[in-house]
Amino acid sequence: MSHHHNHQQHQSPETEFPQQEAQAEAAKAQDNAEATAELTPEQLVQRVAELEAELADINKYHQAELQNLGRRHQEEIQVAHKFAAKKFAGELLKVKDYLEMALLDQSGNFDALKMGVDMTLTELKHAFEQAQIKEILPQPGDKLDPYHHQAFQTVESEQEPNTIVSVMQKGYTLHDRVLRPATVSVAKVPEAK
Repeated sequence: MSHHHNHQQHQSPETEFPQQEAQAEAAKAQDNAEATAELTPEQLVQRVAELEAELADINKYHQAELQNLGRRHQEEIQVAHKFAAKKFAGELLKVKDYLEMALLDQSGNFDALKMGVDMTLTELKHAFEQAQIKEILPQPGDKLDPYHHQAFQTVESEQEPNTIVSVMQKGYTLHDRVLRPATVSVAKVPEAK
């Protein structure tokens, strides 16, 4: 007996504890199995009901967590939508300032006014670039693209039918989605006289 005791003292604590833990777990599992084996059918039914109730509680908790996550996600999306235009609005403030300065100018100097409008347009183009707003500017002779062009009228032309004759109004895209299609006139075959 004392020989066995000495052997345990020489083991390092690191190897001793995990072994003891594993043995304790195994003993606990054995006890549970034995305890369950000793239960009457009524007690087993009772135990199953208890475990099912525990499981239901866990499921309720997880459902609540999922709902909370969903709600937080929706709130974040709303905040993102609300402030998405903030940067663009900031860029537009400069444009508004330039327009107001141009209207306040009483000098009557046409060149100064033209220069002010030019500066304003430059600022607006910069704001559009920052917001990923791009022009749709088809060229005469381009094929009509129903996604990017809106045919306002058809005109008799020597050009191939369904090609653009002229652009009445530029179109714009926002992040590659059409904000407004370009308004165009489209060629049609001249009527025989």
